[in-house]
Amino acid sequence: MRGSARSSLSGAGPDRSEDVYGKSGVHPREVNLPVPLIELSEIYKVFGRRPHRAVARLRDGATREELRADGLTAAVIDASFSVDPGQIYVVMGLSGSGKSTLIRMVNGLLEPTSGEVLIDDQDITKLDARGLRHVRRERISMVFQHFALLPHRTVGENAAYGLKVRGMNRADREQRTEKALGMVGLGSWGGSFPGELSGGMRQRVGLARALAAETDIMLMDEAFSALDPLIRREMQDQLIQLQHDLDKTILFITHDLNEAMRLGDRIAMMRDGRIVQQGTAEHILNDPANDYVAQFVQDVDRTRILTASSVMEKPVAVLGAESGPRAAHRLMRENQLNGIMVVDRKRKLQGVVGESAAADAVAAGRDDLAGVLEQPATVSPDTAVADLFATSANSAIPIAVVDAERHLLGVIARVTLLSALGSISQTAEPPDPASELVLDHTGEAAR
Repeated sequence: MRGSARSSLSGAGPDRSEDVYGKSGVHPREVNLPVPLIELSEIYKVFGRRPHRAVARLRDGATREELRADGLTAAVIDASFSVDPGQIYVVMGLSGSGKSTLIRMVNGLLEPTSGEVLIDDQDITKLDARGLRHVRRERISMVFQHFALLPHRTVGENAAYGLKVRGMNRADREQRTEKALGMVGLGSWGGSFPGELSGGMRQRVGLARALAAETDIMLMDEAFSALDPLIRREMQDQLIQLQHDLDKTILFITHDLNEAMRLGDRIAMMRDGRIVQQGTAEHILNDPANDYVAQFVQDVDRTRILTASSVMEKPVAVLGAESGPRAAHRLMRENQLNGIMVVDRKRKLQGVVGESAAADAVAAGRDDLAGVLEQPATVSPDTAVADLFATSANSAIPIAVVDAERHLLGVIARVTLLSALGSISQTAEPPDPASELVLDHTGEAAR
């Protein structure tokens, strides 16, 4: 998985403040956390006569089916979530779950029956038509499922269409469009027509049009659903790379769980108009909120979703950097290890000492680790489990899991990785430095 670490929001429980603001119920503005760029609070959308009365009935416990019997359709019921700047937030659900209705309320194409939709702290439900047009043109761009290209206009003209509607002069919009087409690999196709392009290329034009608008927010409604699997995966790869390069805030709608798990920094799962769970992919896989979610995720390839941090274990023992080969050999013998990680006082990984190298150094009478330290295979904590097998197969010593500063977070032995295939849903506890056996430079055990 990609993306930065974020606080986990568990499912849609009775305490609504937890869904929106985290477990503390405190708004991010009050504790200097990043302010959400998109924030939905207690959103309802009911189609039919007297929808506000229907909302009151829903709040009093009426079901969706009871409203349908009266000619009312409750498309979205009490939905709350927030999207941080630079985040890919995926709303996932089957047909009829309410996800497409939800995204249309974010850009004002539909007005909520009740609730707030905040874009950068501005409630767009209170804007007039002119204010809404400004938000759609300057703040939000949208990528549609079926491309929405004008067949009689060139690729360049389609990509520049939103800029033309804004009133941007021709030279500026052509310059910006050329840049956007280059980003999606269509730099030489600007003069072609949509009919000359493949489905994947036409979707890239739609993506270029959204990028050319240079808005902070991109809404993507089943954007890759019409593509064949291979092209779809290529588009997913490109979206991940573009988001990494441009730091866009993306709200992505899909019915495909694997796509949601692959793309989403956070995921909201919808059923019958309600958000039944939201959180990271690992959280949803490992702790489904109910039987519906559990059944939904049971066939997911977990090795491509779960990460090294999910299966790593704390080392049985580590060695201080000032220790000698005799201490290393004794520690490995006592703990039946074939290698031991060496860390400095700040727990930064210095290397690993193998059993044979330590024994040879002891036999030679050496009293330091110079010349016996090797560099182990290392991975970051967000490396997918599927990407660990080849690394593990080529290393007799456990893989070291390290952060960007090479602090040792945990280790993954071959037996651990094989065991994870059978019980990968069991998330390992993060290593606790205080519980590991460490030998200092005197060869004495310390805690």
